[in-house]
Amino acid sequence: MAGRGRVRGSGVPGLRLLLVGLLVVLVGCGGRPPTDTSRTEVQRLLDRRAAAVLHHDAGAYAATGARADYARLRTVPLAAWSYRVTSVRRAGDTLTAGAELSYRLRDYDSAPVTVARTLRLARDAGGRWGVTSERPAQKAAEQLWDQGTVTVVRGEHSLVLGTGQTAERLRAFAGLADDAVPSVSAAWGTDWAGHVVVLVPKSLDGMASLLGSPASSYRGIAAVTTGETGGGADGRTRFPADRVVVNPDAYSLLGALGRQVVLTHETTHVATRAHTDAATPLWLSEGYADWVGYRDSGRTPRQVAPELRSAVTGGRVPAALPTDADFGFSGDPDRLARAYEGGWLACRMIAGRWGEVKLDAFYRAVGAHQERAGAVEGALRSVLGVSLPQLTADWQTYLRAQLA
Repeated sequence: MAGRGRVRGSGVPGLRLLLVGLLVVLVGCGGRPPTDTSRTEVQRLLDRRAAAVLHHDAGAYAATGARADYARLRTVPLAAWSYRVTSVRRAGDTLTAGAELSYRLRDYDSAPVTVARTLRLARDAGGRWGVTSERPAQKAAEQLWDQGTVTVVRGEHSLVLGTGQTAERLRAFAGLADDAVPSVSAAWGTDWAGHVVVLVPKSLDGMASLLGSPASSYRGIAAVTTGETGGGADGRTRFPADRVVVNPDAYSLLGALGRQVVLTHETTHVATRAHTDAATPLWLSEGYADWVGYRDSGRTPRQVAPELRSAVTGGRVPAALPTDADFGFSGDPDRLARAYEGGWLACRMIAGRWGEVKLDAFYRAVGAHQERAGAVEGALRSVLGVSLPQLTADWQTYLRAQLA
């Protein structure tokens, strides 16, 4: 206050000019950043672009800029598609925008898939902004249409989307998925969506790009399931945007039974998603999915679990149920195989001794804990009436009996 009084009372022109300069700076600081106008223009442009996608309006899409993406995704059955601009960086007549793309597949997704995108824009001769390219943001996974034109095949219980694949091959995947869905419902029940979305890229590299990971992480893995885990905040089951992503390189090496088991296994993950959370150990989630996959196959433990059989017959019975680390894709493939086989045999033992209904109830009870500590132990006591050490000892005995 004292300083301001001295400036007011001063007759020195330099101080008045200084005050005016400070006011100009303050007004400038309080004004809208230069990028606000550009950001608003970009958001409006992307709103029009999104509307063109949903209304299958190729002309309107082309009016917003590059049209190649539209040709790639125009066959995808979309219920929602929208952008939210998150950043704008302008350099003269070009601009780079960050945005969140949210979309849902019609009749299949109850929750949107939200992904980070980077768009580049340029002004045309009339001064209007237009999109010149759209790609995944740095470190974000690709979408299927980023890899080429999407071919769509609908099954009775499935939607199969592929790139670089013939419609005939995609129909084969739809047939396997259509057989998987009722098999899963027969084991788990019908409190799930009752359908599955399968993505079939051209190659292992394409699969890895869809998952945002190195190809080496999935070499030899025929398929994985992605999606959102857990139930709704209100406790009700929800069916989010799950995807079964196929590795066509590994899948092509499987026989007829192996292909069906893989699709049934992954469909089981879709069905159990709302009851799977941080409390669920991988030996249970993967073991249960394998149990459903092999449930009606007629295959014996000796046929299904060769790696674990080799260990057991060699006197190396596991000291404990498989840990989550044992399921690492990039580790020892024999260790990974033993983990899957061990989880499957644990679930098979529970189903055989306590019944399939109890196995399902145990799975749901573990997921209801929402955190790992005490989840398995509590569910074992409340559903099966045993402790974890007891279950482990019973499992070890079961391994010897089934595999020796």
